[in-house]
Amino acid sequence: MPEPIDAMSFEDALSELERIVRGLEGGQMKLEDAISAYERGAALRRHCDAKLGEAEMRVRAIVQNDDGSTGTEPLADTGETGR
Repeated sequence: MPEPIDAMSFEDALSELERIVRGLEGGQMKLEDAISAYERGAALRRHCDAKLGEAEMRVRAIVQNDDGSTGTEPLADTGETGR
């Protein structure tokens, strides 16, 4: 049984997504297997998008101070929703 997507790191999810894409592009899967792989691939893509969104928000929280050092500040709610 495959690892639950919500427990996967970005890197693991992206790696599995790449394997799925290669398999689908190969055209050698049975139809039902291809459909299942496509569905998992779509879920992996959404997971990767969410992880990237989280990372983007963390990076946005990093600020440069007047003395050139960096720090963080709390994020204001920008009203943006997930991708």
